[in-house]
Amino acid sequence: MRFNGWVDGQVDSPIAAVYAMADRLRGEGGLLDLAQAAPPYPAAPEVVAHIAEVARDPRGGAYTEVPGLGKLREAFAAELRGEHGGAVEARNVMVTAGCNQAFCVAATSLAGPGDEIVLPLPYYFNHDMWLGMQGIRPVYLEPGPDLVPRAADAEALITPRTRAIVLVTPGNPGGATIESREIAAFAALARRHDLALIIDETYRSFRGADAPSHTLYADPGWEDTVVTLHSFSKDLALPGYRVGAVVASPALIRQACKLMDCAAICAPRIGQEAAWAGLTRAAAWRAERAREIASRRALLEAAMSARPGGFELLSSGGFFAWIRHPFSGRPTDEVVRDLLTAHRVLVMPGTAFLPDDRATLRVSVSNADPTAITTFTHHLHAFGT
Repeated sequence: MRFNGWVDGQVDSPIAAVYAMADRLRGEGGLLDLAQAAPPYPAAPEVVAHIAEVARDPRGGAYTEVPGLGKLREAFAAELRGEHGGAVEARNVMVTAGCNQAFCVAATSLAGPGDEIVLPLPYYFNHDMWLGMQGIRPVYLEPGPDLVPRAADAEALITPRTRAIVLVTPGNPGGATIESREIAAFAALARRHDLALIIDETYRSFRGADAPSHTLYADPGWEDTVVTLHSFSKDLALPGYRVGAVVASPALIRQACKLMDCAAICAPRIGQEAAWAGLTRAAAWRAERAREIASRRALLEAAMSARPGGFELLSSGGFFAWIRHPFSGRPTDEVVRDLLTAHRVLVMPGTAFLPDDRATLRVSVSNADPTAITTFTHHLHAFGT
């Protein structure tokens, strides 16, 4: 048989590749796993109790409406209105099987083969992979020295084929948080050129700030430009339940529902029920978990300030730290392999998030408790000296 060239030409999952490398060393001692980001704690008791109730319900395994459970869409719209102000209604919310699917249905609703989407560097690799597999050309936007992309730099990249600009804030992999006024500048740029502004806010609850991430919903015309993507996986410790959301105009939601109907019919009901319970019953638990992750970031930032082994922290935020290794001219994939084999430390190579090698590593802060952070920096010191 023959394969779709756009799919066959893409890389395999970078996460899977890193863990395959680790699997070859199983049985040779403990592994400090700082590769894939995952909540280090179980779901809230309120969520677990509700899941058990749903599992016993004779209708607990039934389909939901294609755009998702009405009560979840209402609850999430209410949360966004409370955080951001403005007008967000249930009709603006579509529940997806995680934020990856949210990006896929949004991007495919907006662009097709030969079109272009502006993607800041370093990109989230699944965004870049999906665009390539759809025949959509990613146009890379270089960030500033703080890893924050600038709207003024993006304007020169817009062509008649451009359909959207993507932002991820806090960033994955870099952790950089884009300030509200810069997000507003991107929205204004997108509006001038009749583009969509897609904002992936998977880590919005982990910004370490009380102010809203943006105020775009307060604009009466926000639906003409803004598309936001969300994940309940990190926020509610539900990564295996696969539940996220697209927030957009009803017109875009309609297009995305066509894709959902063909791909999955609906997001898993159990995940939707879990997300609803977390949004409506676990506010205090969510706030405490955000403080826990912020504490881990602060510990890592302090530990990295001495540049152990010559490794330099470039940015951090959300669940991640972006670190430059000191081995100039040495392939980063090789550095990651040797750090694993010599010190049993697993991180992601920056090459998974860039079109070239810039001597960078992604570290998942969420996986690192205080003991792990100390162990990590000791290994960096030994590895680099």
